Amino acid sequence: MANAVVFGFQISAIIRIRDALAFATHSFFHENEFRLIHTPIITTSDCEGAGEMFRVTTMVGEGIPQKDGKKIDYAADFFGRQAFLTVSGQLQLETCACAVGDVYTFGPSFRAEHSHTSRHLAEFWMVEPEIVDADIQDVMNWAEAYVKYMSQWLIDKCCDDMELMADKGCIDRLRMVASTPFERISYTEAVKILEEAVKGGKKFDNKVEWGIDLASEHERFLTENEFQKPVIVYNYPKGIKAFYMRLNDDSKTVAAMDVLVPKVGELIGGSQREERYEVIKERILEMGLPLKPYEWYLDLRRFGTVKHSGFGLGFEQCCCLRPALTTLETLFPSQDTQEEQICN
Repeated sequence: MANAVVFGFQISAIIRIRDALAFATHSFFHENEFRLIHTPIITTSDCEGAGEMFRVTTMVGEGIPQKDGKKIDYAADFFGRQAFLTVSGQLQLETCACAVGDVYTFGPSFRAEHSHTSRHLAEFWMVEPEIVDADIQDVMNWAEAYVKYMSQWLIDKCCDDMELMADKGCIDRLRMVASTPFERISYTEAVKILEEAVKGGKKFDNKVEWGIDLASEHERFLTENEFQKPVIVYNYPKGIKAFYMRLNDDSKTVAAMDVLVPKVGELIGGSQREERYEVIKERILEMGLPLKPYEWYLDLRRFGTVKHSGFGLGFEQCCCLRPALTTLETLFPSQDTQEEQICN
């Protein structure tokens, strides 16, 4: 019962920790002269290109009209075309960054991902900065600085609440994250380390080979066993990453990076954005996406742009690092997973 669970002392502490992290997020970006942008919640474009989006429509009750007997006819819909709840404000942020400089957004995101685990939410909050004149190395530096800032903020202001957590090692882990340089390895190096571990007798539930999307067990092995500290993995295969990530010179990988932390796995995902018009247009088509909804985004390249990069952090996942809870919905009792009823 979501309305009863908030009375528990641990949940009360988590609510205070969440509040502190939200304040720290705004403090970090304002101290570094970022501008806050409120990006749209309803959008016509799929930022991630995965198609796992909630559709927004007014065509209910009388049946959904079809065109040519197959496709849905959106002409009678409120927007006159397909519309969705946003999975990310990144594409809109890129427009603003090119106009006013470094920007960020902090708002709700929605994923219609078919997952029955307690580590996936249908609704969550996302922190997303967009940084001008920044390449993949710069965005890794910014991501590391942000995570360390948040960790130090909790050490300074929330120790009493963190001592209420079942995981008594969370404060020591925060001190380690705040004070230790993050390890940086390429995706190819990460796969080699995992393959060597398998040869040495380590068993993973998910197969290890170049080209896979690293599973949580792989990420945690790298952070908890191999390096025993946060790890940034970069230069991922283009086939497992979004269309907007800059294609590297090898034409096989993109300038993407993930920040991995102990007890959680992936905490942040980011990339240098593809600024070349012909390249990003081809990437959109490669992924089977229609060009029309992205014309406004392509105009940023068509009429000139600047080098820029950014990252995204699921706020509930960030909270999960601190008390090291195992389920995301515990961090916000009224959040919804696929199997839960929406709160009224």
